[in-house]
Amino acid sequence: MQINDLTYKIIGCAYTVHSELGPGLLESTYRTCLAYELRANGLRVETEKTLPLRYKDIGLDAAYRIDMLVEDRVVVELKAVDAIHEVHKAQLLTYMRLSEKTHGLLFNFNARHLKENYVRMINTPKSETKTNS
Repeated sequence: MQINDLTYKIIGCAYTVHSELGPGLLESTYRTCLAYELRANGLRVETEKTLPLRYKDIGLDAAYRIDMLVEDRVVVELKAVDAIHEVHKAQLLTYMRLSEKTHGLLFNFNARHLKENYVRMINTPKSETKTNS
């Protein structure tokens, strides 16, 4: 499946969950329901996937937890907050970098309309970044 088709399918599943449940619930509720919806649509989903971090000689085996990793390709972070802030986007980008994934989605389910409350991010690895030399 092409990455755009995959992210489109994930977004569709998120819309389904939000339409069914609406805003005002806990993030964990949305995570459980979205994982169910994604699996029902034939996608592989890992929830609360541990993300190790290495700093010099220190290894933190379970330093962070990704809300969802879909098809081992897309990092999905869920929020149930008043608004998406830059710190939420930075968190998603950090998880993408640490997991070496290029695509991520950030959803805020605590919104009247999900349409204006999700962010799609692409992280190009440094080795692929073009430089002007």
